[in-house]
Amino acid sequence: MTKRVHGLGRRKRDAEASPLAPLQAFARAVPLSLPRRAGALLLAATLAAGAFALMPAAGHAASTKGPDTVADTAERVMDAVVNISTSQTVAPSRGVPTPELPPGSPFEEFFEEFFKRRQQQGEDQTPRRVSSLGSGFVIDPSGLIVTNNHVIADADEIYANFADGSKLKAELVGRDTKIDLALLKVTPEPGKTLKSVKFGDSDSLRVGDWVMAIGNPFGLGGTLTVGVISARNRDINSGPYDNFLQTDAAINRGNSGGPLFNMDGDVIGINTAIISPSGGSIGIGFAVPSNTATPVIAQLKEYGETRRGWIGVRIQQVTPDIAESLSLDKPHGALVGSVTDDGPAAKGGIKAGDVIVTFDGHEVKDMRSLPIIVADTPVDKEVDVVVVRRGKEETLKLVVGRLDEGDDTEATDETPKEQPDTTPAETTKMLGLEVSELTPELRTKFKIKDELKGVVIVSVEPNTPAADRGLVAGNLIVEVNQEATETPQDISKRIDELKADGRRSALLMISDAEGQVRFTALPID
Repeated sequence: MTKRVHGLGRRKRDAEASPLAPLQAFARAVPLSLPRRAGALLLAATLAAGAFALMPAAGHAASTKGPDTVADTAERVMDAVVNISTSQTVAPSRGVPTPELPPGSPFEEFFEEFFKRRQQQGEDQTPRRVSSLGSGFVIDPSGLIVTNNHVIADADEIYANFADGSKLKAELVGRDTKIDLALLKVTPEPGKTLKSVKFGDSDSLRVGDWVMAIGNPFGLGGTLTVGVISARNRDINSGPYDNFLQTDAAINRGNSGGPLFNMDGDVIGINTAIISPSGGSIGIGFAVPSNTATPVIAQLKEYGETRRGWIGVRIQQVTPDIAESLSLDKPHGALVGSVTDDGPAAKGGIKAGDVIVTFDGHEVKDMRSLPIIVADTPVDKEVDVVVVRRGKEETLKLVVGRLDEGDDTEATDETPKEQPDTTPAETTKMLGLEVSELTPELRTKFKIKDELKGVVIVSVEPNTPAADRGLVAGNLIVEVNQEATETPQDISKRIDELKADGRRSALLMISDAEGQVRFTALPID
């Protein structure tokens, strides 16, 4: 384990490097709101078993002094928490390469002989067995155990170590890399019933509610820590479905996959990651909410894999400018930039420019929430989708498809690529842009696909809202406030109408040369 990357699992000294390679990349994905300094805070995946946050009960409001004791709750659930140990065979290291020295250097012969002798001795040439430790918890007396995927990734053998000292070999039932969960199965000894815990409702948690983490930090099994929920819905840039619970309960390496309990002993989270400059807890830990984990675990149990919902849209955030241009009372929902041909959304009547505000009865608060809601929706379910179209709400119906796990989730807007700056003979300037009709010459110069239509942007004035929003030469203005445009005069006319209506911005549908579209709002006053 390097000093800079601190997972919650613990790997023995002869195995410190190899299992953590994927976690080091994960550790670099520190949320942008956190300070970034060389050698400073790093996000570290916890290498222990999955942790679940538990639902707080009514009447158990947190006091300023904290709970008098959690001993009774801990006694009920402690035996259901297990230590996860894994082992695997790693390939031999390649050793230290021979340094390159100038021909004739007095050290050339010395170094060649030194490294040749090391290779002949077979140093670092044999495969090694390495092991790691994490945490987990039993969710069914039949032997089902939940942990983090990174705890058991690439393992040849997996064992669950129980509080009574018994040790059972575990088999992998299924895993989900996007939320970092894994479901294991052990076979209890004859006549023995395993202690299990149940999930609570993580949506009922409030910031300030007391929680309790139990796990295997640094190999010290059966360790309990207490804290509060510090924040909800944290996006730590670890995957497409981030909505972590944040807690100040001490979580360390080895806690990964362990449960986060409420004061009733229900699992409300799965401890997964920490931020730490040294590898120890500084009071910033993250857990997968139980309401995010339970549908995934149910699918792993039934199918051995995840079956997430998918509707086939490219979406982007509704900014204040876009909300104003669409006559929305506030920025909310997910703006549809484009729709996949023959996908569920297209078949259901969803169009580019629609703002999805409700999906299957769930409010879509922002762009990030829609993929999470859709993914949790059962495949083949018919759902109601409320969209805002031309300032009015409409309810559509569609049948949810299945996400190909090899693909991304509902795609979000991407930064457009810069195109060559080419100026045609006849242009019009407006909104910080120089635009022209799309002539065959311009289509060729900007390599715009034949089937695309619109008004081509010839140049963009620096230090303008258009430049700040990423518009570049070669982009097409396809629509202005959901009205098609084919000439600069169409744009001017639409802008005059918006000004007459008292609007302060215009919503432009922008297409790149390949046909990928997005929306942006530009001020018109």
